[in-house]
Amino acid sequence: MLRLPALFTVPGDALAGAAAAGRAPGARTLLAIGSSLCLYQAGMALNDWADRVEDAVERPHRPVPSGRIAPGAALAAAGALTALGLALAARAGRPALTVAVPLAATVWAYDLGLKRNWAGPPAMAAARSLDLVLGAAASGGRVRDAVPSAAALGAHTLAVTAVSRRETQGGSTAVPLAALAVTSCVAYALAPPAVALRLPADRGGAAPLGLPGPTPAPGGALRAALALGYAATVARPLAHAVLNSSPPLTQRAVGGGIRAMIPLQAALSARAGAPGTALCTAALAPLARRFARKVSVT
Repeated sequence: MLRLPALFTVPGDALAGAAAAGRAPGARTLLAIGSSLCLYQAGMALNDWADRVEDAVERPHRPVPSGRIAPGAALAAAGALTALGLALAARAGRPALTVAVPLAATVWAYDLGLKRNWAGPPAMAAARSLDLVLGAAASGGRVRDAVPSAAALGAHTLAVTAVSRRETQGGSTAVPLAALAVTSCVAYALAPPAVALRLPADRGGAAPLGLPGPTPAPGGALRAALALGYAATVARPLAHAVLNSSPPLTQRAVGGGIRAMIPLQAALSARAGAPGTALCTAALAPLARRFARKVSVT
């Protein structure tokens, strides 16, 4: 019910938020990660409770419709995990709690109604963006510095969530195509400039006659590798869904989009000048891929 493989996509939100705010991960960042994990799990449990009637027809193997977990237990778990998530955010400080409260409200609003209409994808995008901002707020950095990274993560989430709305029916090529265009733009924004010209000036302030050639931008190799990893993870299954919009391929596109959040978060950290944080985040990808072979991420 808690979608274990998808949980590996959560810590990178707070880590990317801290990096975007110019802060190294610390104890409060860990509290933000704990809060994010609890709120994410609360959303998963609440989702299964809210969809129990629909899942009985379309996905009878899920824990609630199959009878393995009682509906009341799923709802109780959602409430308890939400309370724990807010408590951890409060321990991280008032700025973190200020972000965690609307994040929790967005999660509940999405599962209880918004996901059934046009507001679903924007609500999910807002939740992921707020999760990244939570990491920035908990780490003590300026929240506004994390807005560009939150916008990139939100754009990706919006695209993937739009595709997920038809993962059990399929039949749409326009939505995966639009999602492919959006994620391609995100990947392009993540990629570093090919070169950065360095023109050292002489003592008088004028550039010397022998100008140096172009040199790679600092940290560009890591940033480029992560951006490429993100593009490769998300683009291929989306392209398959465009060519054949059957439910299995649409579900595979959604799963790829969820897993692609890890290299996306790592690339955002690298872009913010935090290579260590980027590498730690990227290390979660093999674990997510391994567990995804046993448990579906959707």
